[in-house]
Amino acid sequence: MVYSATSGADDGESIIQMIFGPVQRFSTNIKTKVQSSLDMIWNAKQYYDENQKLKDEIGQLYSQIVDYDKVKRENEQLREIMGLKEEFPDYVFSPPCAVIARTTNDPYGSFVIDRGSSDGISKYDPVITANGLVGVVVKVSKTYSRVQTILSPEVPVGAYCVRTKDPGVVEGSVELAGKGRCKMMYIDRSSDIKKGDIIVTSGNSGLFPVDRVIGTVEEVGTEESGLSLYAIIKPAVDLDSITNVFVITDFNGKGEGYEND
Repeated sequence: MVYSATSGADDGESIIQMIFGPVQRFSTNIKTKVQSSLDMIWNAKQYYDENQKLKDEIGQLYSQIVDYDKVKRENEQLREIMGLKEEFPDYVFSPPCAVIARTTNDPYGSFVIDRGSSDGISKYDPVITANGLVGVVVKVSKTYSRVQTILSPEVPVGAYCVRTKDPGVVEGSVELAGKGRCKMMYIDRSSDIKKGDIIVTSGNSGLFPVDRVIGTVEEVGTEESGLSLYAIIKPAVDLDSITNVFVITDFNGKGEGYEND
């Protein structure tokens, strides 16, 4: 104050501001924090309700996204079915099927689908995708079914080579299943079958419809007996990664050549 009286008011105000400024700022911070705390207490119910409303809205958005993806996937599957129906008008399909479980400890990659007898599916119905043959239904309940793949020796498939017309039987084995492959056997030793040839179903067993793609030849060799050739087949369908399949419940020639037990 003495300094202010002798040197002017402006300098005095500066000194006072310098001394009391930090105190004022501290007081202001305290006031702000107290107001924020009181606001949280007084308006807690309002904030809670708003939070719940936002959670509900987010949940609805997630649900809409899931529904959209489901509808989109079903539409894609239906388009695939329509394409197959145009190519093979005698096929009768179950509704599109989703893979819901993989069979543990099965080297042949069997799996469970979310459709069963209530959807018209029966034991031994062939299972496919738009790309080719997958396997066959081996167990059916009302709402689900188990599918064994063509990698299994329990699923022999009558087949032939598209280019050479040579017939044979495609079967699996534990050794080949570990590599995701199967084997076409009983090929005439004079056959010109070679790597890259396409193998399709022959339909002569009545278990599978004719001309469904099985896969392509990766390797050709002579059986130990020397009487015939064999071909290692790479399936057209990646059996480890499929998530959706179609079951053919009826087709021309179904059941001819085998007995359904």
